[in-house]
Amino acid sequence: MDSKQLVTSSFTVKHAHLPCPLLVRCSSRELEIMKLLIVGHSNPEMAVALYVSTNTIKTHVRNIMNKLGVERRVQIAVVAVQLDLTKSISR
Repeated sequence: MDSKQLVTSSFTVKHAHLPCPLLVRCSSRELEIMKLLIVGHSNPEMAVALYVSTNTIKTHVRNIMNKLGVERRVQIAVVAVQLDLTKSISR
């Protein structure tokens, strides 16, 4: 089992399918934050990079988690990998 399979099998997502494509459901700012989160940036690092407060980042991360139906921030990355969104987000 490779590392991608190990990570994705370690977490389950509440919604097996999303009613709308993720890229439509998330705002452009949420997609920016998702991109930074996927590559491992912390909330303070994202706040500095995007010129916003850490609380703003926390709000966006919470909104992303709600839209995806996940409970942990690592699951955001798992969903992005499962839906093969990492290429779309990195544009």
